[in-house]
Amino acid sequence: MFQLDLDKLLSLLTYNPKEPLIFSTGLFLFMFMCFITVFYMVHKKHDLKLVYVTLFSYYFYYKSSGIYFLLLLGSTVIDYNLATAIYKSQRPAVRKGLLIFSLVLNLGLLGYFKYTNFFYSIFCDIANRHFDPFHIFLPVGVSFFTFQSLSYTIDIYRKEIKPVDRILDYAFFVSFFPQLVAGPIVRAKDFIPQISLPTIVTRAMFGEGVFLIASGLFKKAVISDYISINFVDRIFDNPTLYTGLENLFGVYGYALQIYCDFSGYSDMAIGIALLFGYRLCLNFDSPYQSSSITEFWRRWHISLSTWLRDYLYISLGGNRNGKLNTYINQFITMLLGGLWHGASPMFILWGALHGVALGIDKYIKSIIRIPDTKRIKFLGVLFTFHFVCFCWIFFRASSMQVAGGVISQIALHFTPSIFMEFVTGYSNVLLIMLLGYILHFVPKPTEWKVREWVTDMPLPAKVAMLVAVIVIVIQFKSSEIQPFIYFQF
Repeated sequence: MFQLDLDKLLSLLTYNPKEPLIFSTGLFLFMFMCFITVFYMVHKKHDLKLVYVTLFSYYFYYKSSGIYFLLLLGSTVIDYNLATAIYKSQRPAVRKGLLIFSLVLNLGLLGYFKYTNFFYSIFCDIANRHFDPFHIFLPVGVSFFTFQSLSYTIDIYRKEIKPVDRILDYAFFVSFFPQLVAGPIVRAKDFIPQISLPTIVTRAMFGEGVFLIASGLFKKAVISDYISINFVDRIFDNPTLYTGLENLFGVYGYALQIYCDFSGYSDMAIGIALLFGYRLCLNFDSPYQSSSITEFWRRWHISLSTWLRDYLYISLGGNRNGKLNTYINQFITMLLGGLWHGASPMFILWGALHGVALGIDKYIKSIIRIPDTKRIKFLGVLFTFHFVCFCWIFFRASSMQVAGGVISQIALHFTPSIFMEFVTGYSNVLLIMLLGYILHFVPKPTEWKVREWVTDMPLPAKVAMLVAVIVIVIQFKSSEIQPFIYFQF
């Protein structure tokens, strides 16, 4: 019996590709409670705290990607030394050469894991050869920690920050587990200054952290997972089996699913970091309330959109060389942003659509002064939301054939007569979707009042609220772990 229990314990603690360690699992919640208990015991000893959190972060990544935690370790060592060498060098040519070397290494690493088969398939098409893909495992979060590491090196090259003195501090920054595998993409200039500070978790920080963890867990494990398994996946697996009405609600469902999935992760990451005394950047700001596509990208995946702006768009020339070049630079940025999400023509098309829309939006605003009225804003929100939903079709669909099926069913086979039958058959899904959209469109002042109310709760009430959310999650939980959507990026 003891041997069986030991084997079970070892299987829980070792990497299992079918059961990655994610925030919404019971195993993570248990491990996190144990981890944070020890953290508060050692947090006053600064170096011990850094070593402890860093080791747990590497273990967390091992539980997500197995032996590829060595990739994170190697990247950390190389980038730390390259950035230090860039800072110490007084010769511009050497500094630039080291930066280029860092870019080649990091982007080459990213390119190998994410785009080898993509470009190989293009080559096979051109050469009229059979495409037999290489078996390349994509480590979870490789895009996120690569971009985070690049921002550190580039900021040092631009002389906006100084390098850290110790590799321990840099390893802590790159591997900090709350945001390691799916963001937010943390900037060195925002996070590194916090590392040297003593751990201080105020009552407000603790309350906000609990609120964000609870809301993020609810978004992910209740709203996103439920509508995905019970409705959205069925529609996108074979859209022609369903009417246009069902396809339209499938698109609405996916828009809510991806938002709740990704913002839910970000909320939990930010909330967990607050419990350690660290503040991470806001990553989502009610994006579907946007009245234009430009505003949408100020509210959606903020850490990525600002990263692309600061390190790609500005590097291409930004808006410094006339309107035409501005539109071109913006389009290229969004095109590459689409490619960042995955090696597929569908993601590139998604990025291209957003790039064109941003250019049109910028052009219209340069020639027309749009009145700032409630009616105009409402129409802007309605149009922007539906444009974003249209683009989500290509983001979610596995092929152009599937995307075409969704669009053709909505356009040609809408069948509104089945509405009541549809509502009856999918009543639970539609109620969850309605709840999700209501929560999303809650006015900001109301949301902040709820946060303040949770913050002012006594500790037993906070614990009870979190336990209640966990109980609800258990009731909605499927038999299989549902990884976060952005783990694949």
